[in-house]
Amino acid sequence: MTTNKEILILDPGNAFGLERRTNPFINDSMTMFDQYDLAKTDLSSIQALIIPEFVDQRFLAKHKGLIKQFLNDQKVIIFCGHLYIDWLPGASHFIPKTINHYTDYALTIVKDQGIFAGVNPDDMTYNKGVSGFFARGHHPIPADAEVLVTLPNNEPVTYIDRKTTKGTILVHAGKDLIWYYKQNKTTDRISEQLLQWIHLEIQALHQGSKNV
Repeated sequence: MTTNKEILILDPGNAFGLERRTNPFINDSMTMFDQYDLAKTDLSSIQALIIPEFVDQRFLAKHKGLIKQFLNDQKVIIFCGHLYIDWLPGASHFIPKTINHYTDYALTIVKDQGIFAGVNPDDMTYNKGVSGFFARGHHPIPADAEVLVTLPNNEPVTYIDRKTTKGTILVHAGKDLIWYYKQNKTTDRISEQLLQWIHLEIQALHQGSKNV
């Protein structure tokens, strides 16, 4: 299978993704593919993979060599969800947050990297008065990773890893960042700003100097 798009979003095929498959947010630079077509897809023109929260991680573990090679070709991977099996270079398994009070889910933007620019952390923490929708745990970070968002006690919810491979990995321990829109809150900025960041990161990798 081939594509002339720059960004590939893996489609887990679950019921939660029905609206996303016809979503107008998917523009000329993006396409969605069935996750099980990954191993038989020509990735030469693909510069970024977006891997959503409901992806079949056991399938990806069978093809972790493909994932590693993709990154070492100086490309970008964005993974959102709870990693529970080894397939993503440098990444550790998800650790759920121990909760004693709803404020234990409170988020802090440590560095926005453009992705979280102008986003109110309270809009991330709370949805219709309930906390915990954005993230309910964290992944321990690899050495020299850049932390963007934390839970209390500096637990890293979102981080960028530019050191483990020749490419760039963005890991988010929560819901898919690429679909944050239509909430009528400052979080509506996240999807578009993430897409802008992806294009800038691709450009930096092509030029041989990663964004810092």
